[in-house]
Amino acid sequence: MRNLCFIFITVFISTGAYAQYHVFKSKADKAFDSKNYYEAAYYYKKTIEGKKSSPTKIPFYSNGKATKKQLQSSRPFILYRLAESYRLYRDYSQAEEWYNKILVEGNESEYPLARLWYGTCLRSNKQFDAAIAQLNQFTAKYKGAQEYIILAKKEIRICIFAKSQYQLHEPVELSKMGAQWNAGGGDYALVKKGNNYWFTSTRFTDKNKKHLNRIYTSSDPAVTPGILDLKFDENANDAEYGTVSLDRSGKRMYLTRWHKKDDRIILAIYHSELSNSKWSIPQKLNNIVNEDGANAFQPFVTADGKRLFFVSDKPGGQGGDDIWVSNLDNEGNPLDAVNLGNAINTADDEQAPFYDDIHQRLVFSSKGFIGLGGFDLFESFQNKGKWSAPINLGYPINSSKDDLYYYADPGDINRFYISSDRESECCLNLFEGHYKHKFIKGIVIDCDTRQQLPGVKISLTDSLSKQTLKQSETSSTGNYVFEVDGKHSYKVILEKNSYFTKTFYASASPRTDTLVNPDICLQPFKVDKPITIKNILYDFNKATLRPESKIALDALVIIMQDNPHINIELASHTDSIGSDPYNLKLSQQRAQSCVDYIISKGIDKDRIVAKGYGKRVPAAPNTLPNGKDNPDGRQLNRRTEFTVKK
Repeated sequence: MRNLCFIFITVFISTGAYAQYHVFKSKADKAFDSKNYYEAAYYYKKTIEGKKSSPTKIPFYSNGKATKKQLQSSRPFILYRLAESYRLYRDYSQAEEWYNKILVEGNESEYPLARLWYGTCLRSNKQFDAAIAQLNQFTAKYKGAQEYIILAKKEIRICIFAKSQYQLHEPVELSKMGAQWNAGGGDYALVKKGNNYWFTSTRFTDKNKKHLNRIYTSSDPAVTPGILDLKFDENANDAEYGTVSLDRSGKRMYLTRWHKKDDRIILAIYHSELSNSKWSIPQKLNNIVNEDGANAFQPFVTADGKRLFFVSDKPGGQGGDDIWVSNLDNEGNPLDAVNLGNAINTADDEQAPFYDDIHQRLVFSSKGFIGLGGFDLFESFQNKGKWSAPINLGYPINSSKDDLYYYADPGDINRFYISSDRESECCLNLFEGHYKHKFIKGIVIDCDTRQQLPGVKISLTDSLSKQTLKQSETSSTGNYVFEVDGKHSYKVILEKNSYFTKTFYASASPRTDTLVNPDICLQPFKVDKPITIKNILYDFNKATLRPESKIALDALVIIMQDNPHINIELASHTDSIGSDPYNLKLSQQRAQSCVDYIISKGIDKDRIVAKGYGKRVPAAPNTLPNGKDNPDGRQLNRRTEFTVKK
């Protein structure tokens, strides 16, 4: 009887655990199919873990040995769904853990994309070298759709760019805003008019007893913001709205309203007028913006109220979400809708436009251009109807996660606001940034005389866009100085007639007010006048370059990179020991070894020629007047030179 009871209890516990497994699995699948990834992750994790006291044993199946239904009940399937849920919910730390588990348990053949998503999660978590390794492994092994190979290669480029940006660090101070403004859920899309702040938040509302996106306002960052009471002409209790934009007067507001219909989210843009301290019932814009069957959202009205930038997936774009612009009539209604074109929009998503009327600058977020990961903020300038190539705003404005909703403070040119999920496992938070104005300065001297050089033309360019930002000349004492706004990394170009052009990169440190460069020397030259390259050394009777010789030649490579219009002859000379044919042959081989090295560094072979002169062009006597050997003279004759020929 005791044994029968034990068997009964065991079967009962096992049956209960198995039933519980199916309950969790069913809820997880339903949530996943409804794109409720937060809930899906919760129940898939419950399915995997079961009760601690009696863990559910989930079966393993592999392709060819089970039905589709059985495969969807197996541990690898649930692990993959769990990882996917966390990734799609943007909890990349958890997603990284579960994708890795899929790979460690040997299920990559069934879920080959697991390694791709594992790599993207590593990138999101700033593990760039590990991400590159995983993504390279994925591209080498994956045999499926080409779109995933393209995505993996793009992610590798993002990792490489992100590494350089995190090392460079733009001179910007960025801090998360106070807890009363980042109160759980999402807080984003801050704008400021006068002394009032407006932003969108998904915090819990007492009225609806749930988390819903609503507009919040405050006149003081230290004060808890209040919800803006808007009345719609339709039942909007379960609808959500936000991403507000106001014209200069602050009396006309544009906003996004969205609701769920079946499995689809419908987004449209509305506007409202302020009268007698009350906002009118928001009215939906016409179908020029809110085209049937398409979404329109994230409006930004220019300060003069004449144009509306917005985001839409309507036909006629470049793909995904695109940025459009409409001209507005006096009542704020759209007259047209023009796609900003492929200078701004890509086949991926572009969102959150901000337009600066004064500088004719568009700041927006994109996944289509190379950045640090996720959505990155870019800027583009409008000139005669054309947009310049977008410039990445760099770290720390951008991060390895999503960065959107740039907004420049209208009362302080050095202050701005962004929304980012860099410190969250799920949602956007509000951040305040400050540009730190810096000075880049130094002294230019002559490399030979070590005297200060006046009249050197100095150009300050953006190292990413290549655009020239400022130009000046050195003073009579060789000094130069630039005031910079801290938003860019810079390339400084120094030019003067009869001197080689020189460039260097500069980024003012966020810990200092000024980047003071050491004295920079420019090397003078004349066409057809040889310049000796020091420390070009070879072993006896050999033409193979020694390591220290390559270091010396690197300086010549830099000169040729900085001066792309010059052609040179690289010559090698010997002393008088040995026959003339022997020395000619050896010197030609040595000159050619130098040229081969320089070409290997990317210099066009048509710009450089090797010439061996042997002992025919001595720089000093090989013997003294009394006929004795002249070691110093021989040393001078064993030289390598370059000569500008053109």
